[in-house]
Amino acid sequence: MSMIKEFREFAMRGNVVDMAVGIIIGGAFGKIVSSLVNDVIMPPIGLLIGGVDFSNLSLTLKDAAGDIPAVTVNYGMFINTVLDFVIIAFAIFMVIKGMNRLKRKQEEAPAAPPAPPKQEVLLTEIRDLLKKG
Repeated sequence: MSMIKEFREFAMRGNVVDMAVGIIIGGAFGKIVSSLVNDVIMPPIGLLIGGVDFSNLSLTLKDAAGDIPAVTVNYGMFINTVLDFVIIAFAIFMVIKGMNRLKRKQEEAPAAPPAPPKQEVLLTEIRDLLKKG
């Protein structure tokens, strides 16, 4: 079997394709959440705490000297990233919770009673015939 044919079989398996779709959608969802945090949630929070923009918060360890840039710890960007993560995790939690609720409803739905075994059906027919006579 050629390597290309083997790779094609591997790449076209259902779980690999599903995973690729999930990664692509997850990346797009991450961009949406980042925009939500940076453009919608953080401005009001910054306004509430006195107009502070978290993305600009940093601690300077060493000032800039000539062409050498300053060495800073950008903890504001870290705060934004943590908020991104918390919002994404909460959104995924809500989606999984909804899916589990739907799954439980499907499992709780009354299923048709199982058919009786063949022997029981035959015995019931024999009993009914004996009663008739």
